[in-house]
Parts: sequence; C-alpha cells; structure tokens
Amino acid sequence: MVDELVLLLHALLMRHRALSIENSQLMEQLRLLVCERATLLRQVRPPSCPVPFPETFDGESSRLPEFIVQTASYMLVNENRFCNDAMKVAFLISLLTGEAEEWVVPYIEMDSPILGDYRAFLDEMKQCFGWDDDEEDEDDDEEDDY
Repeated sequence: MVDELVLLLHALLMRHRALSIENSQLMEQLRLLVCERATLLRQVRPPSCPVPFPETFDGESSRLPEFIVQTASYMLVNENRFCNDAMKVAFLISLLTGEAEEWVVPYIEMDSPILGDYRAFLDEMKQCFGWDDDEEDEDDDEEDDY
C-alpha cells in the first residue's frame, strides 16, 4: 500500500511538473500576443501628436521665426512623415498663404532645385522675409569667445 502511494505521489509530481512547464509556455505565448496586439493597434491608431499643427505663414516678417519653430517641431515629432528634404519643403509650401505663397510660385514653376533642399529653402525664406542672421552670428561669436 505504501509503495502504491509513493508511486501515485510520484505520478502526481510528474504531472504537476509537466503542467507547470505547459503553463509557462502558454504564458509566454500570451505575452507575445499582447505585444503583437499593441503593435498592431499603434499602426491602426497612431498616437496623438504632442505638437499642434503649425499655423499658416503669410509673409509677415515678425512671424517667420515662430513659423520655422512650429514647422520644425511638428516635423521632428512626425519624422516618419518627413523623411527627406523634398517632403519638408512641400510641407512648408502647403502652409504658405498671401505674399509668401506668391513668393514661392516662381520656384515651383521653374522646378527649382531649392525645392529639394530644406536648409537652402529656409535660408531663401529668411532672406526674403527679413530674418536677420547678423544677430545670430554675433551671438555665435560671443559664445566662441567663452
């Protein structure tokens, strides 16, 4: 009788161990499925953008710095949408109105290379709409002195 109980106990322990291993495997599969579900949900519902959509720019010089900061911030947090300079320039152009929109039309009509160069496009906007780079250069020179 004792031998039978020992054998039964041994069988129960073996079964318990097998069930514990199976449970661990199922938990790992569940974890993987939950992660996959989260990934799929992010693809379907992109997270809301922490930076508001930039305002339009009509060519008013005093608003140019604000416009550049707004658009740069928006593009930074949405970098997957703005993967190259042409996309960034196109985004800026889409926000131009009034005098600024009239300014960009000749560049578009002649398919200017500047439309594919974000930095050059910004420099051209700054030059046209009155961004004073001299003040920045003086600040940089003062910083270099330290």
